[in-house]
Amino acid sequence: MGRQTGSELARRRLVIGFAGSLAALWLASAVCAQSDAPKSKPAASASTPKVTAPAKARYRPDRFAGRAGEYYRLIWGVDSLGVKWTESGEIIRFSYRALDPDKAKALNDKKSEPSLIDPRAGVSLVVPSMEQVGQLRQSADPEEGKSYWMAFSNKGRLVKRGDRVSVVIGQFRADGLVVD
Repeated sequence: MGRQTGSELARRRLVIGFAGSLAALWLASAVCAQSDAPKSKPAASASTPKVTAPAKARYRPDRFAGRAGEYYRLIWGVDSLGVKWTESGEIIRFSYRALDPDKAKALNDKKSEPSLIDPRAGVSLVVPSMEQVGQLRQSADPEEGKSYWMAFSNKGRLVKRGDRVSVVIGQFRADGLVVD
């Protein structure tokens, strides 16, 4: 081989680089094919039951693990209690899901005045009443499986995200709710 020009060297390097890339792709596909290949399974006997994978369910963390969650479900007929900091902190929204409509009626009762208590800030928030709208809460009879809410006025933004608060509605009291 004689002396090569610059363009011939560049072409040769390009071909070698291309061949190397193809070899790498081929090797990667061979490795993937081996890992996707079914493993040898032992013969299934008649006494071994067939196990099916559970249906894919969305993960929902239980905010009240153990006895607290059971208490709200059994005594008050509600779950999924949550407190959210909304409208740039001017409104604190308390929400819940009714499981037993008869037990959950106490939370939707118009006669009981709900309050949200934050011991850190030293405040007790109330549900505001708008002139044209009325109270910012739902008061219809609860239905099983439906979610309900009420909004507390947080004028001055005294209640902050991360605070632990209590919600009191008549005889109902939920302590230790974290403001999200």
